[in-house]
Order: sequence, then C-alpha cells, then structure tokens
Amino acid sequence: MTKKATADKKDLLKKVQAVAEAVAGKKAKDIKAYNVSGLTLIADAFVLCTANSEPQLKAVANAARESVREAGYHVLRVEGDQRSGWLVIDFGDVILHVFRNQARVFYDLDRMWGDAPEIVLNLDTE
Repeated sequence: MTKKATADKKDLLKKVQAVAEAVAGKKAKDIKAYNVSGLTLIADAFVLCTANSEPQLKAVANAARESVREAGYHVLRVEGDQRSGWLVIDFGDVILHVFRNQARVFYDLDRMWGDAPEIVLNLDTE
C-alpha cells in the first residue's frame, strides 16, 4: 500500500468514525459501518443506523451533517425525509443511511452489503 493510499484509508476511517460518533450522540441504534470500496463506485464506506422516531431521525441526520462539516468535510447531497423512514446523506466517500426500524428491515442493506468488511467503530455504548 502506498503512503497516499494509507493516508486516504486513515482519512476515510476518521470520517466514518466522526459520522458514527455523531449518530451515536443522538442515540441512534444498531450503528454499523461497511468498507464497500471495490464493491461499488458510489462510495468507499456506508454507515447504517436506526432511529426510533421521525424527530430522532431528523436529529440524527442533522447531527451527522454538523459533525462532518465541523471536521472539515463536505455534505454533497441529502435524499429522503424523516417521514419516508429513510434518509441518505452523501459525504462523498462515505454515505450515511438513517432508517426507521421498519425501513431498515425492509431494505435490508446489512444483508445486501454483508460481504463487505465491517469497519470496527469505537463508540461509547452506555
């Protein structure tokens, strides 16, 4: 692995961790991250989490956007809304999926991307 590739991987992991910490701070549940580089062209990592209500879904998404901006990264696009049960936030190489429980079960991205290596997150789960 070249120095640039190592630096890029560290930056990716830093961004994934920032997203995961932000959603955990708003009490999102079942937070998972997958390294999808080489499996899709749209991103290098997916972060998935579940919110218990529409207001929480909105709060989780807002916290992630704010945290990533504060870390110096950009928000490229947001799709969906809290009423749909699924918000997608595109941070470029990292995409955050915030689901209500029913939508997460229905779309089952955890199974779809189950062959992708899971990224270990360091989250305080108290």
